[in-house]
Amino acid sequence: MTEYIFRGIELLPGSVRPKQLFILLHGVGTNSSDMVPLANQLRTVYPDAAFLIPEGTFPFDGGGEGRQWFSLSGLTEENSPARITEAMQPLFTLVRHAQDRLTVLPPDTALVGFSQGAMMALEFSAAHDGRVGRVLAFSGRYAKLPEKAPELTTVHLFHGENDNIIPVEHAYEAYERLLELQGDVTVDIAPSVGHGIDASLAGSAIHRLQTCVPLRSWKQALV
Repeated sequence: MTEYIFRGIELLPGSVRPKQLFILLHGVGTNSSDMVPLANQLRTVYPDAAFLIPEGTFPFDGGGEGRQWFSLSGLTEENSPARITEAMQPLFTLVRHAQDRLTVLPPDTALVGFSQGAMMALEFSAAHDGRVGRVLAFSGRYAKLPEKAPELTTVHLFHGENDNIIPVEHAYEAYERLLELQGDVTVDIAPSVGHGIDASLAGSAIHRLQTCVPLRSWKQALV
């Protein structure tokens, strides 16, 4: 078997065994360094966590040194679900290998994505329920709204109200669909924010991580 090699940025908690694992997925045409500011903000409240920021699987179609998780060339509403499904296996391998190497359990793992990275994170939660405990999706969307909500993964949606790349309506639609399916989901919308992660959205993410008890935990307590 070929040894898995991680490519990207690792921010590890020194000699302490990580208590949590955050895997951050950048947007299309950028690279792992683009997610370092968010990782550093999260590290201030989770100093014992490991932060992995992988490089996108493929070189960016548009040229330059950027990366992408799947190609935008010829992408349509109809073919995007299949294209993302094809791109999912490398991400699954990355997550599983990171958990094994750092000995962090799935419930203590968060998959964080921005834009195309958020699309990958959302689709990951649908395809591999429970492999991560939480998904934090910034400025993303589902390729196709899910027909079943994840039971073991909490989904947190964050979006700028003035996003002109992936309109905020996608966040509202995802939130409403997951609620209809009795999923564990939250949504935070930042007024006057476009396609990006500003301080208010980063703060909302930290607030959700610190205060939101997963719905499954409430259900277990009532049994």
